[in-house]
Amino acid sequence: MPGLLRGVARTAVIAGTATHVSNNVSRRQEGRWARQEQQQWEQQQQQMAAQAPSPAAAPAKDPMAELKELGQLHQSGVLTDEEFTAAKAKLLNA
Repeated sequence: MPGLLRGVARTAVIAGTATHVSNNVSRRQEGRWARQEQQQWEQQQQQMAAQAPSPAAAPAKDPMAELKELGQLHQSGVLTDEEFTAAKAKLLNA
């Protein structure tokens, strides 16, 4: 009987140790995967930021459309004669 108890106790210790080691390995691997996912996400964000068009690269408005818009603002009284003339000169010289 003492030999049987010793064998059961030894098996319990080995099983407990194996479970503990397995859990530690799993936690470590989870941490590695989380770091890798974080790095991939950051890289994707950087790539998206690099691919985003810059405001300077945006196409300019049609000068004729802008002149018409200025004319409508002037006719509706939003722009004074001086403001309209200055805005028109700026638009034509740009």
